[in-house]
Amino acid sequence: MLGLMSEALQLRRATLSNGMRVVINPDMTLPGVAVNIWYRVGSADEEAGHFGFAHLFEHLMFSGTTSGIASSEHLATIESVGGSANASTSFDRTNYFETVPAGALELALWLEAERLAHLAVTEENLATQREVVKEEKRQRYDNTPYGDLLDLLLDGRFGNEHPYGHPTIGSVPDLDAACLDDVTAFHSTWYRPDNAVLVISGCVDADEGLTLADKYLGAVPAATGNLPERVQGPIRHDNPRVVVTRPLPRTAVTRAWATPPITDPDNLAVAMAADVLGSGMSSRLIRTLERERHLVDGVGMSDFGLARGASATLISAHLKPGVCEEELTGAVDEIITELATNGPSQAELERARAQVERGWLESLAVVDERADLLNMHETLLGDATLVNTYLDRIRAVTGDQVAGAAQRWLAPAQASTVVHQEA
Repeated sequence: MLGLMSEALQLRRATLSNGMRVVINPDMTLPGVAVNIWYRVGSADEEAGHFGFAHLFEHLMFSGTTSGIASSEHLATIESVGGSANASTSFDRTNYFETVPAGALELALWLEAERLAHLAVTEENLATQREVVKEEKRQRYDNTPYGDLLDLLLDGRFGNEHPYGHPTIGSVPDLDAACLDDVTAFHSTWYRPDNAVLVISGCVDADEGLTLADKYLGAVPAATGNLPERVQGPIRHDNPRVVVTRPLPRTAVTRAWATPPITDPDNLAVAMAADVLGSGMSSRLIRTLERERHLVDGVGMSDFGLARGASATLISAHLKPGVCEEELTGAVDEIITELATNGPSQAELERARAQVERGWLESLAVVDERADLLNMHETLLGDATLVNTYLDRIRAVTGDQVAGAAQRWLAPAQASTVVHQEA
């Protein structure tokens, strides 16, 4: 399967008369078809006082339509034909997606068109979904030992003047204060065909897919007026250290760096540096901190994958009893400095490339994940065909570029730090 997936994906790109962009990826070897819509609106597009509106609409979009689709009927209808549907919100986009048998593609597109054109935003729906979001926040953030980590990280790395300075989950006071006019204004501002990208991937002919997309989503009236300009804002450079003390299972230390956005050519070199440092059991962080020096119970490295002027890369570890923060951060700084000075070995570079390739091909082999990757490239990078050159670009990253990226973006002095300390 991986050998077949290494071939270029067939792609048809078009723009409907109402401004919606469409990408069709026909693949008759797949049993079903994925419908994936990205609206280019996320928490980074929220105004102060309206934090959480993007995530709120992830839920409201399942609340029915004025054209006769009842609340929750969208999901129930998709499931009744053997499909699945869901949604997610991030800083840069809100995503709605279905995976259905090939014969149900028309149904999925009709449902998406109906809720784009006729969403029922009512006082009752707003009250219901507001409570759903608040409960989600309580479960995932407020009532977990390290639940405030993301909030502290974003503030420390970006600051409250940057669009990325607050988490996607939202603010309870802002949600409680939201009135129907505020919410409908947010919807009419951002949920419009020319702010959306539709990807159809799987068992569908390209011409048929484009015809159906135009029949249903193309029938949604075009919006009037211009989209708001997307702001970026300044990034914090004071690199604060924040300590939170409370009863915890383990002391946790997280270090974060401002790194280039996914639109920046240097992003791939930073990603490769992160793979050498923290991906897999033979990576430098895991090998040194966990297996050799026994400083941590676990350590991980990841990037937020942000697109608006900057992203953030972080290292997070749970310390073993008796290990202090300074011992951990000193060891991390040594590891990063050594990579920045001498670069990765050829074996490390080849291992990182192989891991990236395996993960990439595995994602492309699953139709819903493939559709999401195509939409990310079309929405945030402007061209879905970049999916077909991704592995070539990864293979072209050199050891010197990895070292340079580590030196330029991951220097110890450029890190902000959050410590969750056992009481």
